[in-house]
Amino acid sequence: MKRISLEQLLKPYQNENYAGQYRRIRGLLDSGRIRPVKASGTNGKTPVLYREYWLAEEQKNYEELREELMYQLVPLLSVDYYLNHLSIYEQDRKWVLLLNTYLKERRELLEHQESVNERSFEIWNREKFLSREQGKKILKRCGLELDLLNVYGTSEPLSYYSHTRDVPQNLLILENKDTFYSMRRHLQGGNETILGERIKTLIYGAGKRIWRSFQDFELCVESYMKAEGNRIFYFGDLDYEGIGIYESLAELCRDSREILPFVPAYEAMMKKAGQREDLPETKEMQNRNIREAFFSHFTPEYAGAMRRILEEGKYIPQEILNISDF
Repeated sequence: MKRISLEQLLKPYQNENYAGQYRRIRGLLDSGRIRPVKASGTNGKTPVLYREYWLAEEQKNYEELREELMYQLVPLLSVDYYLNHLSIYEQDRKWVLLLNTYLKERRELLEHQESVNERSFEIWNREKFLSREQGKKILKRCGLELDLLNVYGTSEPLSYYSHTRDVPQNLLILENKDTFYSMRRHLQGGNETILGERIKTLIYGAGKRIWRSFQDFELCVESYMKAEGNRIFYFGDLDYEGIGIYESLAELCRDSREILPFVPAYEAMMKKAGQREDLPETKEMQNRNIREAFFSHFTPEYAGAMRRILEEGKYIPQEILNISDF
């Protein structure tokens, strides 16, 4: 019900005399289209009319939409939600019908896996409909799981520099861009080792993005990088977040390969930090839920010293090392 004034109701009939206007209002009252708001008071005329009314909004006839849901959609689509929310179906109808047409006429395309954006465009002519718009909501309302569409997610490709393609070789993942560039320059300058270790490939991890990138490691790198016998190391900031990135990555990959902290780099950080009077304070809002996996690769002396730095609310950025240290 919508509240409306007598003046608004009479607007279409403003050229009629009061008797005619009264008959118009009485007709609306008798048909049930309006009801008086008695608390609004009367207009002071004879015959009397109230100053405000409740206007009954017309109910849409959704029978055609109900018929469409029940008899024109493929059985794979559940219609229960939309039958109970026909006004929402009216809004979603365009997208549901496109999905229905796809499943009815082109379902064999689902046998071949495609990226999320590719499948989204194939069905709805919008490449971001699944990833950023209401595609997942439409699937849920139709009782479908995303798995039915046989899609895969895409991540940013790994950025890496390979000094040689020899195998087996050591690969080093670096959390931050500056260290990646500096170590690359070091190798390009004719050096064979980094802090005493032969490193042939550097990978830019870009912080937490490395988790997603490494899920596609087998698909997005050349064969020599995943050859049997290769060893993979990780080097990042000595803070809760950097250690957490390493531990999560090692856990993610534990069934396929071992990833180890690059111990010589962390030890070099500690030695250089010992020459400074003060260290920067740990950034706020870091997740401090780290385990023992990282520290277990160091001697008790180094592990204890690193823990003390963290407990004092300090950290060591990997940028403490530069090209002169490698």
